[in-house]
Amino acid sequence: MSWTTLDMRPEDLHKYYKDTGGHRAWACRYPQIQRHGARYPNSGASNTIQKGLRKLLNASEYHDVKLEFLRSYQWHLGVADLVPFGAVHFGAQSYISGAEVYLRYGHLVGDDMLPFVRSSGGDRVVNSAVDWTADASGQLYDPIVSVIIPETTTSNNTLENKMCPNSKASLDEANVWRDAFSAQIVQRLNGAAVGAELISEDIPGLMSLCAFETVYEEKASPFCDIFSLEEFQAYEYYWDLLKYHETGYGNPLGRVQGVGYVNELLARLTGSPVEDRTQTNSIFDSSPVTFPLDRTVYADFSHDTLMVAICGALGLLPQISHTNPTKADPQRTWVVSRLVPFSGRMVTEKLRCFEAETPGDFVRILINDAVQPLTFCGLGDGLCELEAFVESQTYARSNGDGNVSNNR
Repeated sequence: MSWTTLDMRPEDLHKYYKDTGGHRAWACRYPQIQRHGARYPNSGASNTIQKGLRKLLNASEYHDVKLEFLRSYQWHLGVADLVPFGAVHFGAQSYISGAEVYLRYGHLVGDDMLPFVRSSGGDRVVNSAVDWTADASGQLYDPIVSVIIPETTTSNNTLENKMCPNSKASLDEANVWRDAFSAQIVQRLNGAAVGAELISEDIPGLMSLCAFETVYEEKASPFCDIFSLEEFQAYEYYWDLLKYHETGYGNPLGRVQGVGYVNELLARLTGSPVEDRTQTNSIFDSSPVTFPLDRTVYADFSHDTLMVAICGALGLLPQISHTNPTKADPQRTWVVSRLVPFSGRMVTEKLRCFEAETPGDFVRILINDAVQPLTFCGLGDGLCELEAFVESQTYARSNGDGNVSNNR
C-alpha cells in the first residue's frame, strides 16, 4: 500500500509514502481544536507579575546595564484580552491559522460545505474564532461561529474546564522546581538591583514578561535579556510541571475533563450520535443545527488547560513515570510550550485510502504540525485504522472510568 496526501505541502509528502505503487490517500474530514491567540496576562498573573516588578522598580540603584531600562519603565499591559498579534488584525495568529487550513484542506470547503465553528464563551476565545473564520475559506465564502458555549460552572461545556470542582491542581512539584532553579537568579538580581529583595516566588512572573511584552510589542522585550537560555529552559519545565499536575496525567481528575470532547470527536469521525455522560451539553449535541455530523471541517476554540486534558484523555504524550520535580529530562515529550502555545492547535485528520489492497478510513493526529505516533492503535507511524482508533479510546468511551487506562 502506498500513500500520497493531496492536502500536504510537497516537501511533507515523503512522510506518508509506504511504497511506490502510487495509490492515494486524502483528508476527507478535519476536526481541530485550537487555543485562543496571544493575550495579556490574566488578572491573577498580572498581580503576581506587578508584585515582583515593583520590587525591581523600587531598587535604589542598578549595577547591571541590562536593568537600566527599568529607570524609565512604566507598566503598560492590559488584562486577559487578546493583543493585536493574537487575533484582531490581518496577519494575526488566528487569521493566519485559518488561511493555512484553507491552503491545506481547501478541497473540503465549499459554499454548500462551510466549516462548522464552535467557541467557548470567553471574549478572547470568541474573538479568536471569529478572526479564524475570516480566511478559513480563502475569503470565498462566509463561515460563522455557529455555537458559543457559556463559561459558567452551571453550563456543560466541552471547551472549558470548570465542571470538576473536586479537581485540585497540585502546585507542590512545580514549587520545588521553582525554588531550585530560581535561587541563583534571586541572588544575581538582588545583587544587581540594590534593595529589590526579590524572592523565589517573584521569578516566574518576571520571566513571563519576556513573552507577554514581546507578543504585545511584536519585538523582543528587554526583559528577555535579563535571563539566560538555560534559565528560560528551567522556566519552561516549571510550566510543564504546573500543567502536568493541573489537567494532565499528574492529576487523578485531570484528563477526565477532556473526556466529553473526545467523545464528541469520535462522533464526528464516525458520523454517529454522541455517547457521553460527562460534560457534554446534550441539548447542543443532539441537534443537527448545533452539532452536525455531516460537515467536513470542524473548528473548536478553547483554552490551554482544557486542551491539555484532551491530550491526556486521548492518551497522547504518555509518560513512563511522573515528571521529576528536582530534575528536568531533556528528552521528555511533555513540553507544554510545544503542546499549547498561543494559537496552538490539535488536528485530527480522517484520511481515506483509495486504489489500495485494503481501502478504508484512517486517523492521524497532529499537534502543531507534529504527527503523533498513536502507538496505542497502530504501528507507531502516526496512522491508525479508524475502527482501531475508536476501539483504543476506552477511557473516554467509559466516561473516564478510573479503572480503565486504555492508552497510557
